[in-house]
Amino acid sequence: MVELKTLIIFLRWPEPASSAAGWRMLQIIAALRDVSSEIIAASAADKTEYSQALGMVDREQMIAINDQSFDQFIKELQPDLVVFDRFITEEQFGWRVAKHVPKAIRVLDTEDLHFLRHEREQALKTSSLELNFHNEECYRELASILRCDLSLIISEAEMSLLENKFEVPDSRLHYLPFMHDESEFVHRSFEERDGFVF
Repeated sequence: MVELKTLIIFLRWPEPASSAAGWRMLQIIAALRDVSSEIIAASAADKTEYSQALGMVDREQMIAINDQSFDQFIKELQPDLVVFDRFITEEQFGWRVAKHVPKAIRVLDTEDLHFLRHEREQALKTSSLELNFHNEECYRELASILRCDLSLIISEAEMSLLENKFEVPDSRLHYLPFMHDESEFVHRSFEERDGFVF
């Protein structure tokens, strides 16, 4: 195992029973566990009844947005790798990480491209065939991607959009779909299956 201290900053504490984003973050933590000597999880959000216990991390830390206490926390921690859960989290804390631990590798897990999701919703509401990417959310998310050393992208379509339309260098993007261990799935014959899977 590498001597790699990893800080993961969550928008919300993972809730795998209520969101795919929570499930994905647990998968990322498990992958990081294989390469990190220490994992610290932090969030400014309160835990809810749906928040998953994070047994795979070494420490959990409550942090505050727009507060100098985070500066002291990050200076003392000196992580080698910082993972931001969604671009909003990178906007809130990324500049402080860059200022106080400039050598730390900064990774953005986009979950999915929020600006693309938003534009698809708008197109559906207006029955439009065109997506308008000239808006604040798009610019903010792209800026976050460009500030980070690497961004984790969940779909090939999003990879293509970022590389071809927005000319984000492929060296700054990593395609990482949901990770599944096949042993988690029970294989049944067609006759044994019943119900609907979505």
